[in-house]
Amino acid sequence: MKVGFVLREKFTLNAFSSFIDALRLAADRGGRSRQLRCAWKVMGDGPVRASCGLLATPDEPMSEPGRFDYVAVCGGNGYLDNREDPELATFLQDAVSASVPLIGVCTGTFDIARAGLMHGYRACVHWNVYDAFRDQFPTIDAVPDQIFLDGGSRITCAGSAGAADLALHLITRHCGSEPAQQVIRHMMLQEMRPATYPQAHFYSDLSGVRDDCVRRAAHLMEQSLNEPITTRQIARHVDVSLRQLERRFREQLNTTPGSYYRSLRLRYGAWLLRHTELSVGTIANDCGFSDGAHFSRHFRAGYGLSPSQLRSSLR
Repeated sequence: MKVGFVLREKFTLNAFSSFIDALRLAADRGGRSRQLRCAWKVMGDGPVRASCGLLATPDEPMSEPGRFDYVAVCGGNGYLDNREDPELATFLQDAVSASVPLIGVCTGTFDIARAGLMHGYRACVHWNVYDAFRDQFPTIDAVPDQIFLDGGSRITCAGSAGAADLALHLITRHCGSEPAQQVIRHMMLQEMRPATYPQAHFYSDLSGVRDDCVRRAAHLMEQSLNEPITTRQIARHVDVSLRQLERRFREQLNTTPGSYYRSLRLRYGAWLLRHTELSVGTIANDCGFSDGAHFSRHFRAGYGLSPSQLRSSLR
């Protein structure tokens, strides 16, 4: 299996390194890194800086996409710059003409969409950029509720740790289960998660909300689940008074900012109960509640059963 990578400015190092290191570990026995079962090239015109500040130097310019089984575009924090890169767009179009599937890693899917190459395909995007993707590409069906989506000639990945799962999925397809298990052992992973594994997000669909103040406030809440901030601080962040914020939330969502915020934190707690073995007390702390009793009281009010009862029902 041969993969050509294109790194975009401010690319997410975690997603890129998880993907390429999975290939490296599957390529050879004992992690010796010889490009035998898997091979890769990083392409670009010059050094590219990751969002963490690290500078990566490509192996070669973008050319001859037909020699690869996949071309992967790795994005990151540069997704709000919606200018199309003509050279990249031409390279991706050449890849499509050569029947090479395109992979969008993290916000690399934005670049594929800007090149006009996502029409007719669904896109898996990170919950944190879902609104931005829908704003920029309203005709593309975007999903923030799984870690990757294999659409055949278009494969999209939410990024972060999910990039390792996508790499394992492709390694299994091309190289077999044993190289994939070798990767899992070396990377000290528990298992290969399926494409449909839910993202650890608690996104609410705000597509019907036209008030930008409410949208920005909700986004801030999503970023602050484990260390809640006060509604007064949220109001200050979006440049309105607390009274105005409460009025706008009632008008747009028929709830108060505090109730909306609490519902996000409870959904986070429910996800942790379903997908981890953390104690109720630890989950309470991770969701910004003062203790397990405080969390359990609100959880029962919202879900009609206690955290322990929810966990027991899953066994």
